[in-house]
Order: sequence, then C-alpha cells, then structure tokens
Amino acid sequence: MLAAQTILFLLICVMLALTVFYSFRYRREAEPTKRGLYTARMNICMGLMLVLIAITQIFFFSESSFRRIFGTVLVLIGVFNFFVGVRNHGHYDRQLRG
Repeated sequence: MLAAQTILFLLICVMLALTVFYSFRYRREAEPTKRGLYTARMNICMGLMLVLIAITQIFFFSESSFRRIFGTVLVLIGVFNFFVGVRNHGHYDRQLRG
C-alpha cells in the first residue's frame, strides 16, 4: 500500500513539473502553432495529474462522501482535459508538419 502511494505521489510530481514546464514554454513561444502544441501538452499532463490525484483521494484515504465526490469531480475534469489535449495536439501537430 505504501509503495503504491509513493509511486502515485511521484507520478503526480512528474505531471506537475511537466505542466509547469509546458506552461512556461507556451508563454515564451511567439509562433501560434507551437503555442497551441505546448498548450495541448500542458492539458494532457494536467489531465493525467488530476486523475492521479483523484485516485489517491478515492482509494487511499478514509471513507468520506466528500472525498468520493471530490475524487469523482477531479476524474471528470482530468479526463476532459486529457481528451481535449489529445485532440488539440493532433490538430496542431498536423499543422506544424503540413
């Protein structure tokens, strides 16, 4: 149980670092296509991070209806962010290559 919590914590930290990294890259980029690509990557990382946080809230803490609701909301927001990021990444990647 402790190993799973540690792995999830490390994954959350990695996703947070990648979200911040792509956020800075987005703000420094002048070309609109690359800005969109960095925003899409940021959304993908943020979505994964929110899903991982939700998993820790739902499974590793005391049984509470507030934690269950909070975890469910985070899963929904995270999945939405992830899919929007994947869709936008494909769009901007095709623009950048073509």
